[in-house]
Amino acid sequence: MDQVLLIASDGKVVVGKPHVKGAKVLAEAVGEVRDDKVIVFHFKPKVRIRRKKGHRQFHTRLAIKEIHPGRGHKMEVGHSGT
Repeated sequence: MDQVLLIASDGKVVVGKPHVKGAKVLAEAVGEVRDDKVIVFHFKPKVRIRRKKGHRQFHTRLAIKEIHPGRGHKMEVGHSGT
């Protein structure tokens, strides 16, 4: 993944504008899991219309192996934005 938004290490933070230039994350796909079921229920009164559907979204789990900040980045201390 080469679109890294933020890197933090030892209390130092680099925030991208919008991405951190040259930063990369190496990850490995561990597997797929399904989220909790979402119930969708359509009901119209007086016309006997009732439809009930369920949906479970798939998500891919990733294991982060390495984070490369890129060349020339100084890990600057971030602030809370206040």
